[in-house]
Amino acid sequence: MTPTLLLAIVIGYFLVLLGIAWWTSRGAGEHSFYSGDRKSLWYVVAFGMIGTSLSGVTFISVPGYVQAKAWTYFQLVFGFAIGYWVVAGVLLPLYYRLKLTSIYGYLRERFGLHSYRTGASFFILSRLAGATIRIFVVLNVIHLFVLKAMGISFEVTALAIMVMIVLYTLKGGVKTIVWTDTLQTLFMLGALVGTVVYIIQQPGMGDWLPALQANGSMRILDLDWRSDSFFLKQVLAGIFITIAMTGLDQEMMQKNLSVSTVEGSQKNMRTFSVILLGVNLLFLLLGSLLYLYMRRNGLPMPAHSDDVFPTLALQHFPPWLGLLFIIGLISALFPSADGALTALTASTCIDLIGIRDRGWDDARQKRVRQRVHLGMAALFLLFILYFHWLATPTVIKTLFDIAGFTYGPLLGLFAFGILFKGKPREQWVPWICVAAPVITYFIRAHSETLLFGYKMGFEVLLVVAGLTMLGLWAARGKATPRPH
Repeated sequence: MTPTLLLAIVIGYFLVLLGIAWWTSRGAGEHSFYSGDRKSLWYVVAFGMIGTSLSGVTFISVPGYVQAKAWTYFQLVFGFAIGYWVVAGVLLPLYYRLKLTSIYGYLRERFGLHSYRTGASFFILSRLAGATIRIFVVLNVIHLFVLKAMGISFEVTALAIMVMIVLYTLKGGVKTIVWTDTLQTLFMLGALVGTVVYIIQQPGMGDWLPALQANGSMRILDLDWRSDSFFLKQVLAGIFITIAMTGLDQEMMQKNLSVSTVEGSQKNMRTFSVILLGVNLLFLLLGSLLYLYMRRNGLPMPAHSDDVFPTLALQHFPPWLGLLFIIGLISALFPSADGALTALTASTCIDLIGIRDRGWDDARQKRVRQRVHLGMAALFLLFILYFHWLATPTVIKTLFDIAGFTYGPLLGLFAFGILFKGKPREQWVPWICVAAPVITYFIRAHSETLLFGYKMGFEVLLVVAGLTMLGLWAARGKATPRPH
């Protein structure tokens, strides 16, 4: 595939997104940027959330993960599905009842200003790190396999993509994101299905199913309690990762809250949870097929597992499939960035600046919001370049490692507020939320020594949340009614 063709695809794709942004933002007021005027269709949101949840990390890393861990990742995905039903049954009714635009407004209602701003700050940190890792994965592939040959540096590639994303998100907000995510999901799934169908139709691959069953790459259950992929802790971690990374995440929730009724939003969440199981199974199947194809054709294994899919798609598969891969890859890139950028802008403006409480007119609110949006885009670029210079190899594990430490305090805050009466002394809340991940990091670093050979994995999130709740309980003051 020539670099010129790639650039043409990227530019053409961007022009389509810009057209959607223009169409969805016609006649929209400033408030529409944050809420989409609560007119989104539940089934459109459900389909678009597939692309947002999967992103480039799933597209690149999950197939590569199969070689080392078979299909044990699906244990985590099963936990995800359960977690979506918890979010639909517990958190969505709460958010609609309180008529929230930013979900962290719950913390202000329940505890006070310190907790509110602490929760929003942890979200901003979490989403900045998580979204930029996802973007880095895709940009790195595009750069290494295509643009590097043209002499274009990674830094220039990252800057150009961020400028494109800013241009189509600056005005449209949530309403634009709902529709662009839908388009991007369609292309991503097309690349996935097209690649699977191509591989199983190749000569010598007719017995792919018995071959995969025989080599053990389709193994899902890990019953070794010491393992970091032990079944029980993977499922539990999946449940709480979803509650934290979806139910307590402004980016994911602002799309759900743009649906007019809580019933429609719940239907979206539950439908999406079922679809997610099937899509992740397809990605795992793709990973098994990729490794089987490489072995049977005597192809060398790439040094990094994240390079397996791009190496085959761009160097060994026919050009049409490489083209489909690039379109799917670009489709995985944009949902990782546009929704996160919009949500971070919304949370900073509403939660930290208090743009809705200052009595400013729409024109001033718009100026402040656009400056914040540009500032967040600059931070995105800096984080992406940091991950590039750091050369992070195992991206999907890195993503969930960061999520455990940064979403854990959020999970602890919300869980304490929902499950217990009373509230902590406000001045202690930021310190507790910082101390919990620090203590957990020490425990995890020495877990095999301290816990008789037990190796901590994705359940770091639960430990951080538990320590946060314990700290809030120890710092509690007089009982206060919970918001209903």
